[in-house]
Amino acid sequence: MSRKGSDLIVGLDIGTTKVCAIVGEVNYPDEIDIIGVGTHPSYGLKRGVVVNIENTVQSINHAVQEAEQMAGCEIRTVFAGIAGGHVKGISGHGMITLRSREVAKRDLDRVIESANALLIPADREIIHVIPQEFIVDGQGGIKDPVGIYGVKLETKVHIVTGQVTAAQNLVKCIHRAGMDVADIVLEQLASSEAVLTPDEKEIGVVLIDCGGGTTDIATFSGGSIRYTENLTLGGDHIDRDIALGLSTPLAEARKLKEKYGVALSELVSTDEKIEVASVGGRRPRRITRKDLAMIIEPRVEEILSLVRREITNSGYRDLIPAGAVITGGTVIMEGTVELAEKVLGIPVRRGVPSGIGGLSDIIANPVYSTGVGLVLYGIRYKGDKKLRIRDENVFKKVFDSMKNWFREFF
Repeated sequence: MSRKGSDLIVGLDIGTTKVCAIVGEVNYPDEIDIIGVGTHPSYGLKRGVVVNIENTVQSINHAVQEAEQMAGCEIRTVFAGIAGGHVKGISGHGMITLRSREVAKRDLDRVIESANALLIPADREIIHVIPQEFIVDGQGGIKDPVGIYGVKLETKVHIVTGQVTAAQNLVKCIHRAGMDVADIVLEQLASSEAVLTPDEKEIGVVLIDCGGGTTDIATFSGGSIRYTENLTLGGDHIDRDIALGLSTPLAEARKLKEKYGVALSELVSTDEKIEVASVGGRRPRRITRKDLAMIIEPRVEEILSLVRREITNSGYRDLIPAGAVITGGTVIMEGTVELAEKVLGIPVRRGVPSGIGGLSDIIANPVYSTGVGLVLYGIRYKGDKKLRIRDENVFKKVFDSMKNWFREFF
């Protein structure tokens, strides 16, 4: 990409229902303007995983071209999001002895790599290794141990793994569209950059990113990510319920959801009528908006009930006093926050990208949380020339980039 006098970072959110390209311009010291946005329906993914290369490449091309035209630049490198049921998070622990009796930056790399020495199945590889805390001679809760004297250095980490083939196919599609991949990033980690505040991450919060094919969960506490999970349920399941319940084409069902959808039926009166297209050339029918809400509500309630179960199973249920932040295209519907509070039993707010300049009015929408978050995540890697992922070395490059990030972050 080229644009005189500026640093550009591009986030590419390849979702089940849409592909979204976001171009961010870095204005020093640390102001970020969104200068280009491109979206296009996604036809090549199912539940967050690529199932058709050609269709995915075409969708990427359309979204990227739209963003290029708006931003007046050529996009060559992107930060891409990854999600899907194949992505799993596990806890890890690393320990080393200190050679010089004082923690140096190189020791952080060593202890993180020791935490990485787990038995990972052959078909899976590591996407992220995220440190939660460091421990020096039994003293825990340390975020930056550099310079501290000690004999033993330990770390607790959250390790995110994914299927090798799923990530390779994602990278292959982006390469076929003529671009390099700077890094692949867990989608809920990216979304958290855009919609969570530092205070929420510190005192404890759960992020629920409800997209078209997946619902991604991430729990934060003490400023770090503690737990991640991906459910293969999302907005396209609601679309199918509407299509079946009202005998209407799937595309029409999605339009009905986006225009008239309500997640909590008690918020709608029985007086409001809407028109529904029929299949097979039959005449359109009129139903009440409440009828539509009564189809949507059970599915949204099911998704939220599964989220509640995951939060309980994670062991962090009592460590999220800031409650939940819900984001993603599915939560645009009226009544989603109210239903989430009812099902989850904790305070809930809708998360939209904030603190960004430029096209802020356009991107202040839950649909763009992951794309904007990928841009913000990418800011951490500005000027790192090593970040280029090729198909055959996806995870080696990712882990190298993670180590570079640790050096900068700590």
